Amino acid sequence: MRYPFSNEPLTDFACAENASAFQASLDRVRAQLGRTYPLVIGGEKIYTPETFDSINPANPSQSVGRMSKATPELAARAVEVAAAAFDSWKRVPYEERARYVLDAAKIMRERKHDFSALQVLEVGKTWSEADADTAEAIDFLEWYGREMLRLGPPRPTILDPRLDGELAYIPLGAGAVIPPWNFPGAIMTGMTAASIVTGNSVVLKPASTAPVIAAWLAEIFNDQLYLPPGVLNFLPGPGGAVGDVLVDHPKTRFIAFTGSKEVGIRIFQRAAQVQPGQIWLKRTILEMGGKDAIVVDETADLNAAAAGIVASAFGFQGQKCSACSRAIIVEQVYDELLGKIVERTRRLTVADPATGPAVDLGPVIDRSALDKHLAYIETGKGEGRLLVGGEKAPSATGGYFLQPTVFADVAPRARLAQEEIFGPVLAVIKAADFDEALDIANNTEYGLTGSVYSMRRDRLERARHEFHVGNLYFNRKCTGAPVGLAPFGGFNMSGTDSKAGGSDYLLLFTQAKVTVEGTGQSCNICGT
Repeated sequence: MRYPFSNEPLTDFACAENASAFQASLDRVRAQLGRTYPLVIGGEKIYTPETFDSINPANPSQSVGRMSKATPELAARAVEVAAAAFDSWKRVPYEERARYVLDAAKIMRERKHDFSALQVLEVGKTWSEADADTAEAIDFLEWYGREMLRLGPPRPTILDPRLDGELAYIPLGAGAVIPPWNFPGAIMTGMTAASIVTGNSVVLKPASTAPVIAAWLAEIFNDQLYLPPGVLNFLPGPGGAVGDVLVDHPKTRFIAFTGSKEVGIRIFQRAAQVQPGQIWLKRTILEMGGKDAIVVDETADLNAAAAGIVASAFGFQGQKCSACSRAIIVEQVYDELLGKIVERTRRLTVADPATGPAVDLGPVIDRSALDKHLAYIETGKGEGRLLVGGEKAPSATGGYFLQPTVFADVAPRARLAQEEIFGPVLAVIKAADFDEALDIANNTEYGLTGSVYSMRRDRLERARHEFHVGNLYFNRKCTGAPVGLAPFGGFNMSGTDSKAGGSDYLLLFTQAKVTVEGTGQSCNICGT
């Protein structure tokens, strides 16, 4: 008997015992830095002549892991192997597939701090952000395992003594899983587990800036749980050459992707092209970012609103598709709330997150991201009033640190208010009233998350129907979507509204098959 699902508890690092345990995990992970990881195709570990390093963004001279680098030829081979493995994996009973992912959750829970410590070093997450990411990865494994037990049994269609009908959800085939670097544990684990538990085979191509944690997950399934060879293939490599092969291959049945709008659109376009020998339309499951807003009216608790805005804007250095990059405030409380936001932002600490749990912001992911954010800040100086930040933060190791930055008086149609920056840059926009604030909130091409701080029930209910985002929150921050409670995915250019962590998500990795058997008697429904 399985216990009912419950979210994995977060770690309280104010407890000295927990902090000590996490520090021990950091030490263990540091001892493994620089290890070389192979590709895995059909259970075969392949070390390629050409490699690339995953680097610590807080200390770019430090290699977290050296990855074997896939070629287009190896990518094509991986799809062929996955397609062959699918023929047998699809016949494995759903209960057995569920046990694989539930067992993976046990292993990850036992190594929880190690997985989190790896994220601190590989992508620069703070202790609390890394802990939350690993907890969410465990939640995805637990949730999808239980969901498969619910969806697995065929269910009868209409009850009629003359017909025996049933509907079953069957797997799609071999799929490409292309996760992001910003939630390298949670999203990568969730998309991979959903694919496998529903009976599909997978080619996992991790983000090039966060491949080591994906290698760790592949090791759990392949080396510890002995998943049948070819069900989970691990293929680190360049997104262009390797990713295009995975998307284009005629035996690829689906693509699960989380990342930028530009790459998501490219995948959508390429997947729509029917290749020679291809006998299906490929399914795409896409989550592509946002330009998320928190709206605050004159009745709101301003202290709570300031806390929610700052946490949403600068958690993990603003590198979340759900991050608050626009604070839209009605003019009656604009100046007062702006002062509270500035005060809280000035108190944030920027440092190497490996130094301890008190760090609020670590580095951005790489040099390219840092340069991009600094360019947006220069643009912002001509579009708004710079109040906090706006510069690189000092680093003795050459890390990619950036001060949390706040611009006030930004016009609703300014670049700073329209384009996804994906860094610690907040645009504050003044609205005449709640009506205008809601209009501004809806004026981008995205529709992922949003939040409204107000004490007026009529305004909250209006936002419930008119604020066009996939995940809407009232009187709380716009980041943090617990599995089961807040299934996650957005509208418009934010993607296909996949609702990861919800009761509908596994259906995206299946197709429904109906079988009807006659009993020899006349049917009063269809006349046969």
